[in-house]
Amino acid sequence: MQRLDGKVAIVTGGARGMGAAEGRLFAAEGATVYLTDVLAEEGRLTAKDADATFLEHDVTQPDQWKAVVDQVLAEQGRIDVLVNNAGIFRWADVLDTTLETWNQILAVNQTGVFLGMQSVAPAMIEQGTGSIINISSVGGLSGSGPCFAYGATKWAVRGMTKGAAQTLGKHGIRVNSIHPGWIETPMTEGFPDLTGSIPLGRSAGPEEVALQALWLASDESRYSSGAEFIIDGGMTA
Repeated sequence: MQRLDGKVAIVTGGARGMGAAEGRLFAAEGATVYLTDVLAEEGRLTAKDADATFLEHDVTQPDQWKAVVDQVLAEQGRIDVLVNNAGIFRWADVLDTTLETWNQILAVNQTGVFLGMQSVAPAMIEQGTGSIINISSVGGLSGSGPCFAYGATKWAVRGMTKGAAQTLGKHGIRVNSIHPGWIETPMTEGFPDLTGSIPLGRSAGPEEVALQALWLASDESRYSSGAEFIIDGGMTA
């Protein structure tokens, strides 16, 4: 028996990076997987490779969330797992962050997570079960001066996770956050070398985050909710 047999999962930002790794692993472990992203061409190729279904989806738009959830429910009858993985990053401190940049990052990283949780909650409440996994960052655990807006949103995701866990727990729904450190993805290409600050002495691949998400998606984590799971090689220890 595979760890996600019979489960239906939605993974946002699934075209590449951590979302793609999560989708591949979930499908390999028996889940029916829907990958969503604004990167349509890349997303379709990833979904084909992962044995998943791709849906073009802008997480900042409520009507598009409704369309995704409606399609998944029409085709599968349930939603067991949501991974709110979609996110964007910009280098800019508090002095250099423009209002345009601030609003753009908040729309994807924070509002997108809010809309995702709110959109899947009714189906999960009706089922009496579900796992929502919000991808935050180590930037949501300490100050993030050089990427001010990004850090602000990842703190928000951390807080929203705990609030949603308190509200949805009575319905059998678990909500947790994952806080990756330096993960080798397209988002981190060109980043400065941070290995000197990592006790394990290396960066991580997206599949290592996917393994944590797999555990949270599975029934093995059935008593974990409102918690933070850090994957950073000891960087924030």
